[in-house]
Amino acid sequence: MTMHDDVAKILVTEANLQARIVELGAALSADLAPDSRPLFVCILKGAYMFLSDLTRQVSIPHEVDFMATSAYGGGLDSRGVVRLMLDLKANIRGRHVVVVEDIVDRGGTINYLLRLLEERHPASLRVCTLLNKPSRREFNVPLAYVGFDIPNEFVIGYGLDIDEMYRNLPYIGVPTPALVERLLGNPARE
Repeated sequence: MTMHDDVAKILVTEANLQARIVELGAALSADLAPDSRPLFVCILKGAYMFLSDLTRQVSIPHEVDFMATSAYGGGLDSRGVVRLMLDLKANIRGRHVVVVEDIVDRGGTINYLLRLLEERHPASLRVCTLLNKPSRREFNVPLAYVGFDIPNEFVIGYGLDIDEMYRNLPYIGVPTPALVERLLGNPARE
């Protein structure tokens, strides 16, 4: 049995992921001035694979920094309270900033981060998310670049996890009910 057996279905194939990332990199390269030295801010942990592949497709000089938040407490749904776990090292005043996120679901985390970063007076602030769940949106957040709109399903792979595992899947998939039960218990009973 392999980890692939724990995937009920694949929503976005590896080939489709990589093709879309090439398109996103080209769009970012075209939209950002070549001499602007933009800062790509990766939201850890989920966006690390996306950032790595995305920045290799950006053809202009740029920098990378990292932030981490905590909003998921081990279940399938966010807890509503966002905490900053790791802050930027870079000063973003007057900088063109692209926040690189793995998934925008309710929008609470990205809303919190955008408000926090706006207070630091960047020249511009854009969000590039790999996945978007518009059906779950509770916060109106501007998404400049979206890889894929997906249905309201819990997803794993390509950086996204369940109980800190399955990030290394090369595609975006939906876990089997058996995997969810094994790792998280029965969330429907909570």
